[in-house]
Amino acid sequence: MGKTTLYGLLVALLISHSTWAQSSPPAKAPKRHGWDLHFQSTLIGQGDLPFSAKYSGANSLEPHGEVEDTFSFDVTTGIQLWRGAEFFTDVLMWQGFGLSKTTGVAAFPNGEAFRVGKTYPDAAIARAYLQETLPLGHGGKMARDSDTTHRRDSQLTFTVGRFAATDVFDKNAYAGDARTEFMNWAFVSNATWDYPANVLGFTSGAAAELDLHNWAARLGVFQVSRVQNGMRLDWNLRQNWSLAGEIERRYSVLDRAGALRLLAWEERAHLGNYQQSLLQPQNIQLNGRLRYRSKYGFGINLEQEIRKDLGMFMRLGWSDGKNETWEFTDVDRTASVGLSLKGDAWRRPEDSIGLGAVVNGISAAHRQFLAAGGLGITVGDGALDYRSERLGEAYYSWKAARHLALTLDYQLAINPAYNHVRGPANIFATRLHWGY
Repeated sequence: MGKTTLYGLLVALLISHSTWAQSSPPAKAPKRHGWDLHFQSTLIGQGDLPFSAKYSGANSLEPHGEVEDTFSFDVTTGIQLWRGAEFFTDVLMWQGFGLSKTTGVAAFPNGEAFRVGKTYPDAAIARAYLQETLPLGHGGKMARDSDTTHRRDSQLTFTVGRFAATDVFDKNAYAGDARTEFMNWAFVSNATWDYPANVLGFTSGAAAELDLHNWAARLGVFQVSRVQNGMRLDWNLRQNWSLAGEIERRYSVLDRAGALRLLAWEERAHLGNYQQSLLQPQNIQLNGRLRYRSKYGFGINLEQEIRKDLGMFMRLGWSDGKNETWEFTDVDRTASVGLSLKGDAWRRPEDSIGLGAVVNGISAAHRQFLAAGGLGITVGDGALDYRSERLGEAYYSWKAARHLALTLDYQLAINPAYNHVRGPANIFATRLHWGY
């Protein structure tokens, strides 16, 4: 048992008798007394079995098997400033490492793993933002919001400050939270969206959401990192920025709620160009970064209730694949699908089972770059026998106590990092999550 595991269990014992109401950050619930205070913590232990590999490189998944763990702890506050306006903060503490320093699989298996691992706890202000909601009248329609069906009010919402772009965009009722649902990056959000974020997953920016009956439209502008997947954000806003737009249509089929979301994004940063980098393969990691470039992409996000206790999700994504990945992970094409089942049938309604599968691909120029020895954020074996990366995930989440859930998780990665001569990798995990 590692230091992170021991530390996480100690914190669990210390706070297990708290009486705060359960919630996961960012806090969104209406304030009863003008303010709220919430805690959450997630401990994940993950390991993979030895697998076959003809060669390995700087960003390869270790083929001899390994075990790592990650730990996070959040303190989230929400204060009502005036009617319709709230200010949220989220202080994040984290510790631990992803497998192989969070490399080796584009669809990385631990959504709580950061590229900056920590042997000892570190802390940062993850969120600090103002949100104002202006009511526009009652929508009078039935629509799905997380696990409930309710009447949706028409409203206009503005969010400005420091937060995660995925707090607003590409949300899904069944696949969007690595702390309670699927753990893999490719199920938490659209893997082709190089969404603006520092190495911890947060950025600064502004977003607006117009909610009208069964429709919603969102638009956001955000900062990007100064360096690839770095901690600091770039304040050269004229040259470095990220835009996202999304349209959502909520509907009902045989009284079963569903939603379809269409996402478009564009990002501008000091990006390397794959084709230009290939002109001098002996210096491939430094080439192509001489000027600002843009990249763009599109995504489709579907959720559908099948029964009261069963729902499905699907995501499709595409990016132009000409310039390097700057923030998230090395995926230019993605298709994912999955099911989420509550435990009503076996009288454990707060338990859940998830089954998901994803197929990822990259552009031709991206393949040539990796084959020549180039490194991405998450992939780069020094050579490449290209095949699409395929991954499946299955989990069971057991509600062990009122505020505590234990999850067993299995993932199978075929052609990890798009390399046919490596893998498949069998990846196992346990997750302990509590919140107050």
